[in-house]
Amino acid sequence: MKVEKRLKELGIELAKPTTPMGSYVNAVRTGNLLYLAGKGPGAPGKPLPVGKVGRDMTIEQAYGHARETGLSLLAAMKAELGDLDRVTRIVKVLGMVNATPEFGHQPEVINGCSDLFVEVFGERGRHARSAVGMGSLPRGIPVEIEVIVEVGDVPVRRAAAAKPVAKRKAAPQPKKVAKKKSAGKKKR
Repeated sequence: MKVEKRLKELGIELAKPTTPMGSYVNAVRTGNLLYLAGKGPGAPGKPLPVGKVGRDMTIEQAYGHARETGLSLLAAMKAELGDLDRVTRIVKVLGMVNATPEFGHQPEVINGCSDLFVEVFGERGRHARSAVGMGSLPRGIPVEIEVIVEVGDVPVRRAAAAKPVAKRKAAPQPKKVAKKKSAGKKKR
């Protein structure tokens, strides 16, 4: 199933990717890997969510912020690749949670992003992951997530339908020359 169709089924419309807050870019591709810069939650025109998980917000609220962050990451992927069907696999997710020192439910929070990737990409969305607690995050946001993505040159769905490689023409073979019968000899 095409990813764009799946997004519509889920009622998801991707916003324009957020602008980096420093001297870096949203994504860097090397070979078949796309490295996405860390993103946090927040929608354009709305106040940035801030606070520590375990003190200022619940696990469920932080899960929602991680899902929102996943949407920002999808927008950055689409902006870089042009077509989300080029995603071969979500390889690795690093989720950072701005939490109180005693908070230990980082995996449940980052599931907000992980669950989204599986909903959107199916098995291609399953990934390796780290979910860690932080003493603080930029601007006080509750979560920051970065992702490594494997990509193909052509959309995954259409890879099988790609044109076959043209066959090389065989080198011309020398013509066989028929032996001529000698006119001077008679058959006996």
